[in-house]
Amino acid sequence: MGDRQPKRIVVAQIAGAFGVKGEVRVRSFTAEPEACFRYGPLSDEMGEVLLTPISHRPLNDGFGVRAKELRQREDWEAMKGALLHVERKKLPAVEDDEIYIEDLIGRAIVHVDGRLLGKVVAAHNFGAGDLIEVRPASGASYFLPFTKKVFPKTDPAENLLAEPEEDLLPESLQRQSGEGGTN
Repeated sequence: MGDRQPKRIVVAQIAGAFGVKGEVRVRSFTAEPEACFRYGPLSDEMGEVLLTPISHRPLNDGFGVRAKELRQREDWEAMKGALLHVERKKLPAVEDDEIYIEDLIGRAIVHVDGRLLGKVVAAHNFGAGDLIEVRPASGASYFLPFTKKVFPKTDPAENLLAEPEEDLLPESLQRQSGEGGTN
């Protein structure tokens, strides 16, 4: 019994129209920028195909793409900012010390001392590195940097083991000064 909706991973974004012949400007998020065009049609988060690349050429800030979908310049401009996804199963396997951040969604985060810190609800990058959005059992969501220091072990089959500085945690989850030590 599988998931009803296949897991999709963001690989690129529509950056607007390009030229006068109906091309679209695409910004790639893959490690190798041109790789985003190797996975077939690119869809929205629900799987509706937005763009089927026929050919692409590099631009200063992405690619100019000729698509199977024939849209006017205004149509592509209206789609500016749309994220382009592929099914997770179409992406290459990761190395032993790597993980697709999207594979973390829904996973429990446990502090190395055994405290349950919450579940991963999203992953973000606002320009200074990857952040994991964590929803605790109660209270507002908070962010933890997705670094080796904070997350020393990221086994895809297990909970995420974390060792963040206490000041990164909401007050309700922080270890009180007398806990775990001698007074």
